[in-house]
Amino acid sequence: MRERDDIAIKGTRQGLLIALGEGPWEAQVDALARRLEKGAAFFRGGRAALDVGPRPLNESQIRQARDLLARYEVDLWAVQSTADATILATVRLGLSPILGPEAAAGDTGPLREGKETPAPPAGGLVVERTVRSGQRIEHPGDVIIIGDVHAGAEIIAGRHVIVWGKLHGVVHAGALGDERAVVCALDLAPTQLRIADHIARSPEERRRRPVPEMARVHKGRIEAVPWPHR
Repeated sequence: MRERDDIAIKGTRQGLLIALGEGPWEAQVDALARRLEKGAAFFRGGRAALDVGPRPLNESQIRQARDLLARYEVDLWAVQSTADATILATVRLGLSPILGPEAAAGDTGPLREGKETPAPPAGGLVVERTVRSGQRIEHPGDVIIIGDVHAGAEIIAGRHVIVWGKLHGVVHAGALGDERAVVCALDLAPTQLRIADHIARSPEERRRRPVPEMARVHKGRIEAVPWPHR
């Protein structure tokens, strides 16, 4: 249930999810500061993801929120947004982007004092270069590539794989068995794509004009849908 400051705090499988309301960024940060001060003992030692909606935020603004949470001993590990600028700023700071409702799924009822939530998985690994043929990247959390993944390269992640470029290699998301993991790319055309134990290949006929897509497991099979990255 939202309070007058329009900030909602929920418990999920990943920990706390703090959703900011509408309005100017500074006003929402001030509202969050008041909420944290009011429940300082409750928040202390927690971990949180921050839902900022469609706001385009830069690194400085996200760092501002992270530092505010840190003052109350709350660890910011992820940011949920649909804005390109915010997603890029998030991964450049080494935080994990939450790409959709499935990433924050779980017990979404209002969080109560004393409720225990499991620690989130390993944070994101940000690779700001092209991954070339013969190279292999493995990480137990999210893997974010700002660049292309060439055919012959391999990306293995315990959670999501995000490629801000062309994905033409082999990719395995949810490698530890997480079927909720997704693979996103501006040009999603891997030679092989795996999510948990599910396997798919790109069709031989290539699109003339690539569009951003997200691959996910739906009804027991991998499907590609438009990636709502804006």
